[in-house]
Amino acid sequence: MKITIESTTQTVHIGEGGYHARVWKGRTESGIEVQCLIARVAVPIESDQGQFERELHATDAPRPEPAAFPMRIIL
Repeated sequence: MKITIESTTQTVHIGEGGYHARVWKGRTESGIEVQCLIARVAVPIESDQGQFERELHATDAPRPEPAAFPMRIIL
């Protein structure tokens, strides 16, 4: 399966004593809408770290917003 996602400004807190994750929205190849909760993104050391940082910071800064995700959908 392949999905294409875009960063949003929304963040959520996951689990008791857990962590914050940014909400990303996107679609599968067949057009099904998805939401991804991503806490960290790693870039291989041989990749252009500077370019990745510029692209990441070009999006709006995340801000906490009330959101509820049922625990059954969190892996």
